[in-house]
Amino acid sequence: MLGELLSTNGLSIILVFLEGIISFFSPCIIPLIPVYISYLAGSAEYIDEQGNISYKRKKVFFQTLFFVLGISTAFFLLGLTFTTLGNFFQGNKVLFTRIGGIIIIVLGLFQLGIFEFKFLNREKRFNLNIGKNETNPLIAYVLGFTFSFAWTPCVGPALSSVLILASGASKAFWGNLLILVYAISFIIPFLLLGLFTTQVLNFLKDNQKLLKHTVKIGGVLLIIIGVMTFTGWLNNISGYLNTPPSTNENTSPPVEDNEEKSSDKIAPPAIDFTLKDQYGNSHTLSDYKGKVVFLNFWATWCPPCRKEMPDIEDLYHNYNLNKEDVVILGVSSPKSDINTNTREVNKEGVLKFINENGYTFPILFDETGEVFSAYGISSLPTTFMIDKDGNIYGYVPGMLTKDMMKNIIQDTLSSTKNE
Repeated sequence: MLGELLSTNGLSIILVFLEGIISFFSPCIIPLIPVYISYLAGSAEYIDEQGNISYKRKKVFFQTLFFVLGISTAFFLLGLTFTTLGNFFQGNKVLFTRIGGIIIIVLGLFQLGIFEFKFLNREKRFNLNIGKNETNPLIAYVLGFTFSFAWTPCVGPALSSVLILASGASKAFWGNLLILVYAISFIIPFLLLGLFTTQVLNFLKDNQKLLKHTVKIGGVLLIIIGVMTFTGWLNNISGYLNTPPSTNENTSPPVEDNEEKSSDKIAPPAIDFTLKDQYGNSHTLSDYKGKVVFLNFWATWCPPCRKEMPDIEDLYHNYNLNKEDVVILGVSSPKSDINTNTREVNKEGVLKFINENGYTFPILFDETGEVFSAYGISSLPTTFMIDKDGNIYGYVPGMLTKDMMKNIIQDTLSSTKNE
């Protein structure tokens, strides 16, 4: 867990934390602070002989605690909705996460002023007729809750990007953690405001020009998060690896339950097979127990397959030609007298393709189509990750970038190291 926090997850958490801070220090929220403070302070405001206004610290801070609790409740309710949406798209996480990355980039461009969306610019105002002497913790909580749904141009894009990341999270823990980090960073200034009300209000009044630039900074951060999500840099959170499919689907491998990749659940065993590669060498999957296997199903007619194969070749060399902890294998299903229901060319055609492109990593020939069928391959390319215990750790339908490949390999390696 600590290792994950210190890797790409840690970077995304830092970016989300900064987004929360910047969401507070924005021109569309700062002007509202005196209004909310007037509610939260209640009767704590007093004026000295020189006419200076100050507030009773303890009372304001107590009301502020309930105010930020209301904000947090709203954020987590939104997060629950979006993570449910993410579970709905569980089978297509690569596509869904990439779309999410594009949306986050667009939100960043919007925040920079390049695009304009009226629905994000629309601000919801709530007319709460609350007298200063009537403020209590319940009212402060309701005020914080309703404030969270005030879709201003500043909070809208930033919060939306966090919710998109949460919806695509590989585990509920990471989705909830992102929302928690955003909520904490967003409410920290409010807590400071509750402790140092007089000083903070004076500071904000004297530095309004500087605060205008925070929206632009937030836009740049959103674009960075979007690019990292789309390219796979945030794979540890986005979870491109799907969980092993269940047995009640016709196109799925005959494995057990739809288990989630976690140390407290048993992963289904990979279906064993023995196939020969382009060199005539036999490969039995169970012989690779103790190593992580990157198993890529592909075809010569498949453009995404052809596009990712140079990266697979590089990985084969990066991991020392299958001589260490990681084994790189490709699987092709050429047409034959037995295997007639395939779009692939015959074995000679596949060999010609391999030789012309200089691919040297082992490519196994499923000349009967039984292995493709056993693993439920319905789209190409599809990559399975087999852990050191010979179990299916996860699979990815669709093309992967080199960064994604490295991340899912490292993720699979880490799964057995942490046991």
